[in-house]
Amino acid sequence: MAEDSPFTVDADWLQERLGQPGLTIIDASWYLPAQRRDARAEYDAAHIPGARFLDQDAVSDPDAALPHTLPSPQHFAQYVGAMGVSADDTIVVYDGPGFFSAPRAWWMFRIMGVFQTYILDGGFDGWKATGRPVTAEPTKIAPSVFHADFDAGRVVGLADMRRIVDTKTAQIADARGPGRFTGSEPEPRAGIRSGHMPGARNVPYSALSENGRLLPKDRLRKVIEDAGIDLSKPVVTSCGSGVTAAVVTLALETLGHTDNRLYDGSWTEWGGLPNTPVVTGPATTGPTTTGPATTGKE
Repeated sequence: MAEDSPFTVDADWLQERLGQPGLTIIDASWYLPAQRRDARAEYDAAHIPGARFLDQDAVSDPDAALPHTLPSPQHFAQYVGAMGVSADDTIVVYDGPGFFSAPRAWWMFRIMGVFQTYILDGGFDGWKATGRPVTAEPTKIAPSVFHADFDAGRVVGLADMRRIVDTKTAQIADARGPGRFTGSEPEPRAGIRSGHMPGARNVPYSALSENGRLLPKDRLRKVIEDAGIDLSKPVVTSCGSGVTAAVVTLALETLGHTDNRLYDGSWTEWGGLPNTPVVTGPATTGPTTTGPATTGKE
């Protein structure tokens, strides 16, 4: 396992176990149009031996109007079961750069009951850079029955998010970049207002890793606390469409913070509605919650 997080593995650990029964490797790469990378094409050209490809769009709720909406447990189980994934497997997910879309898959598997799920530190880009084995051969897959044990309590919907903003009963950690958070940069999706939710704090996902590797715990703590997040109190993570919010969730969990949930609709939902409160400029100062602390002291 990687040294500083219970939720990551390093390349040495994974390479030593390639081909072992019960180990499932998943390429969960997904990219924004501006990144000019085609996740499926890259997987077809080269992937870690034995890896299966998880399409972040296809595994979403097919009936939802929003992108990357969490699927029902039944849809998720059907999709990953067809990939040959069992809930009893040890699962290692990766993406290209390391900590962009892989944490979203990590989060989905965990809330579906698979806690032996890990992220490859350094990502596939780091794996290739160190000369480790890759292949273009299609992975042979035998469909499996996946039993989901869904924890709905780790997901925030719109009605709950409205209440949290109104009552300040949880802190909001927004993983988008500073320009989108303050409203100085437009949203990449048409029709979405710029800015952030009242009371939100900006924890850019990109500040939580370096050279494709998750920051050590002391640096994770500093980034999060410097953003104004109190680790003794509840947190809701958010981003553009629910993908990179999971990077903040991963950082929180790495620091032992378990009272966190993810707002699945994220800014695409909130900023796309005409009647949700939106503010611009830097995060406000002062307390981020009015409720009691969950651990430690106020």
